[in-house]
Amino acid sequence: MLTDPNPEKQPIFSIVVAVYDHWDLLDGCLASLSKEPSSFEVIVVDDGSHNAAPAPIVSWIDHFPINLVRQEHRGIAAARNLGSQSARGRVILFLDADSRVKQGCLKALADAVASSPQDGFFQLNLSGDCSMLTGRAEQLRLSAIQGYTLQPDGRIRYLNTAGFAVRREILGKRLLFDPTVTRAEDTLLLAELSAHGVLPLFVHAASVQHIVPVSLLKCFKKDLRSGYLERRAYDLIRSKRITIRISNPERLRMLRSMWRISAQAGIGRPAWFVLVMRQLLQRIASSLPWPRGLGGTDELTGRATKHATE
Repeated sequence: MLTDPNPEKQPIFSIVVAVYDHWDLLDGCLASLSKEPSSFEVIVVDDGSHNAAPAPIVSWIDHFPINLVRQEHRGIAAARNLGSQSARGRVILFLDADSRVKQGCLKALADAVASSPQDGFFQLNLSGDCSMLTGRAEQLRLSAIQGYTLQPDGRIRYLNTAGFAVRREILGKRLLFDPTVTRAEDTLLLAELSAHGVLPLFVHAASVQHIVPVSLLKCFKKDLRSGYLERRAYDLIRSKRITIRISNPERLRMLRSMWRISAQAGIGRPAWFVLVMRQLLQRIASSLPWPRGLGGTDELTGRATKHATE
């Protein structure tokens, strides 16, 4: 374990990043954080990677406080829970290994936290890398869904742990994420927050770029795997009688909106077709039956139906 060289000073942020083998992506994430002047520590949770953290990752201790903790391979939800339990900062910020914070991101988030004491959850502004086709498709997806789910009061019916923050005092000793799900743990959290009438505050000025695989084939394979693994989370959501997926008419309206957005310079129509294919693959994979013995949908309980979105 790497330790904090200045343990007496409480940082503003504890930045939790879970990683499973993708050390090269994590190196890019840490490089983007090194340009931020805000007070923070980084907690890297190794979710049972096949190889230990390489020297370039370890060397970041020379730039900012970083703790490297390891667990057996239990999934990203369990890894994020472990990281948050080790946090010392006033605010816990969750990033993915393929997240890249844009300059001024942490300051904008700190300002939002300070000016909104009534809010405990914060969703950062996510974008894609428009230098490549898959990144433009991601930019199209993120801009459309964030615009669609943003509420008049500045809160958002969307939660993505590629850039999501929570006040540590809210958590106490509770686990934020359900460790029994391996994907879509952030969607499950959104459903639970929505059921209690709570939504994250959207921090537009705190921008995080989300990197996706350059290869279309790798991108499609990732979507198939994600869709397949997300079923456990959606089964739990349905068991709570919470509606999380948007309706088919809403989905069609979003697709038409994305088509219009794709006409903008820097995105292009091909990005729309890539996005539609990605969404289709995920939907197909999420509808496949569970193998025998892996469980399925729980009994439906409760009466009220709450509304959020995916």
